[in-house]
Amino acid sequence: MSRTAVAKTAAAKSALTKSVLTKTVVAKTAVAKPASAKPAAGSAATAIPGTATIPGSAAVTTALPGVPQALSTRARTLAGAVRRRCADLARIESPSGDAPRLDALAEELAAGFRATGATARREPAPAGDHLVLEWEGRDESLPHLLIVGHHDTVWPVGTLADWPVTEEDGRLTGPGVVDMKGGLAILEGALALLADLGERPHRTVRVVVVSDEEVGSPDGRRLVERQLRGAAAVLGLEPPHPDGRLKTARRGSTRVRLTVTGREAHAGNDAHDGVSAVDELVDQLVLVRDLAGQPGTELNAGRISGGSRANVIAGRAEAELGLRFSTAEAQRRTLDNLARLTALRPGARVRTEVLSSRPAWPERTGNPLLRHVRSLAAALGQQLDGAPAGGAGDTNLPGSRGLPTLDGFGAVGAGAHARHEYIRLDQIAPRIALLAALLAVPLPRLRDRAEG
Repeated sequence: MSRTAVAKTAAAKSALTKSVLTKTVVAKTAVAKPASAKPAAGSAATAIPGTATIPGSAAVTTALPGVPQALSTRARTLAGAVRRRCADLARIESPSGDAPRLDALAEELAAGFRATGATARREPAPAGDHLVLEWEGRDESLPHLLIVGHHDTVWPVGTLADWPVTEEDGRLTGPGVVDMKGGLAILEGALALLADLGERPHRTVRVVVVSDEEVGSPDGRRLVERQLRGAAAVLGLEPPHPDGRLKTARRGSTRVRLTVTGREAHAGNDAHDGVSAVDELVDQLVLVRDLAGQPGTELNAGRISGGSRANVIAGRAEAELGLRFSTAEAQRRTLDNLARLTALRPGARVRTEVLSSRPAWPERTGNPLLRHVRSLAAALGQQLDGAPAGGAGDTNLPGSRGLPTLDGFGAVGAGAHARHEYIRLDQIAPRIALLAALLAVPLPRLRDRAEG
């Protein structure tokens, strides 16, 4: 099916169901409204008993749209709809590079976010459209808050046939539920909750949902980079650590294609005339493994291909390598070494090509953004902390440049990229409440030149 046909089908479906979360929260949480009237615009909200000793809680409690108990209660009411939304999104298979399916999912997501008050536009891309969303803030003079996510997954079309989306023992499992259909559903739920409260985010919120994150965002990076200009802070919708901690730093990552060209010949009659690209690639990978064994560097040979038949000397072979780096220096040193690889046998040619690259995002001392989120979580009755992560993502870019950045605001779970991928259903409501409050509450001063 063409990209256009799939997108039109999704649009028709969205026209019927686009306001599922908004309808749910309006219908089911009306009775949960606090008895006291909501503070008028610009007035202080109800103070929260017992939070005066929480660092930073004064700013949090005076700005929350109603008492935290009301936010948490409404989030619990909405959790069922968000769970179903996540399951529905996971049933729309969206592997990286499958433009028609990614476009269909982008249209479905756009419809859901528009129902919460967003403006949404598709950003054309050859391997599947990206999505750019924006919500007006109460104070439009402030720098915007940027949220980054993605709607592609690592799972090929057909995975659902033998691994359907399933709910069991307090978990939702299925391809892409934690990375990151769950995070997208939680964001939609948080904004639906604010809309029902009659609240807007404190400042303009922009969201970039790219279609190629799982292959390093080779095209999506330009879009993220464009929205970094003037951002007060950046949040990521990737899943948190399995215990719920946010991600405060990430290793750098680079995908490299190693291509070897040899010379084909008959393997029995004219083997001496051939140059095996496969043999050369094997020897090169041994060298690469030694190069990547340097401190701060890890290597995964993710894919290897080459040759045509057993009776033909292979004329071509290639490998796709995944490299991860703890520091920018380790990344530079390893990539320089890979660029200098030369053939080990006469007649062979070796070429290295960087397919995508993300800089290392180092841990920062102090981290006022994490302190703010901690105090906000405490006001909501949650305990939350942060820690560095091994994986890379679109938050590497702002984090590496020193922008206030936190990742891990998606669904709590485990098993990303594995057949046991799941999210914890009991953690959906707390994440909705946390994200809704974070969007509604003023940010503290996060760096010297930041405003608001």
